[in-house]
Amino acid sequence: MKAVNQAGLVQEIQETPRLPVRWLQQTASAMKASPLNLAVTIVVTLLLARCAWSFISWGVINAVWDTDATACAALNGHGACWSVVTAKFRYILFGSYPFEQQWRPAVGVAAFIVATLLSSRSELWGKALFVMWACVLVLFFALMSGGIFGLEFVPPDKWGGLPLTLALSIVGVLAALPLGIALALGRRSPVRSLRTICIVYIETVRGVPLITVLFMSSIMLPLFLPAGMVIGGLERAMIAIVLFTAAYVAEVIRGGLQLVPTGQFEAAASLGLGYWKTTSLIVLPQALRIVIPPLVNTFIEVFKDTTLVIIVGLFDLLNTTRTSILEITWRPYYVEAYLFAGMIYFFFCFYMSHISLLVERRLAKTGRH
Repeated sequence: MKAVNQAGLVQEIQETPRLPVRWLQQTASAMKASPLNLAVTIVVTLLLARCAWSFISWGVINAVWDTDATACAALNGHGACWSVVTAKFRYILFGSYPFEQQWRPAVGVAAFIVATLLSSRSELWGKALFVMWACVLVLFFALMSGGIFGLEFVPPDKWGGLPLTLALSIVGVLAALPLGIALALGRRSPVRSLRTICIVYIETVRGVPLITVLFMSSIMLPLFLPAGMVIGGLERAMIAIVLFTAAYVAEVIRGGLQLVPTGQFEAAASLGLGYWKTTSLIVLPQALRIVIPPLVNTFIEVFKDTTLVIIVGLFDLLNTTRTSILEITWRPYYVEAYLFAGMIYFFFCFYMSHISLLVERRLAKTGRH
């Protein structure tokens, strides 16, 4: 491809091949470089093809899709029994939520998905993004709880499945992010007492597993509450997840702050900006841009760690899946049920990673800090 540069000269520009073509070219070059590479590639390809065909044969060709357990038993393990998903998918997705009211958590989940997608739009970054997420959270909890606009009240102990998983992870992330930023700034503070408190908190929380924090919030937290005040299992789980996630977010943010060039601080000081304006307008936006990938990784970990909330008596997506196959009729087909749940987890984790890539690309194009 030819192009004209600033000097008016025509120069050749080599086009970068598309990803599949580039991958094939690299594979062909590696195979030509060594007979061993060629042999390993052929063996691995044959093994992958064999595994793929076995899965397709089991999961698609010989599978039973919509019938009772009798037809599944006749397969003798030669085909998947997706009937367990057909029969139990509403319980897997929504748990013990009232059957006739399950449209409400479905709308709430859809609102979360749309809000996450819109968050990648740069024109919404700022107050509009904050207002949007505030409205989505109010809408979600209003739909889930009810008691207003003629909706039947549903107590939190009836919540379960995918809506509960999303509620715990999204609320945990949104609340842990500002707390994590405050802890990161406190750990870098010149005030020794504040810095010590932040260091002790971060290292203590990071030194114990989440299940320990959940257990402590379930057993110990009620002991510190005033007499007559009761916090439900959902609120205790949210508090534990927020406090636990904030420590990891703080270390991610601190890493981004350390990568901001010292010249940025000096330039802000030369303009007469104080500490808070320098941090909020110059340093922190650059640090957040740097740490988008590890932040998203932390958020994905939070999403998957919600499976531990069974310790406080909550039934998230994994636990509703486990409960759905306790019936003797469907117990032999646990693989299909867990595959269905795994596909849901994979979808949301891949979805969050994709949104992260969109944000990074748009930041790279606009050069926005």
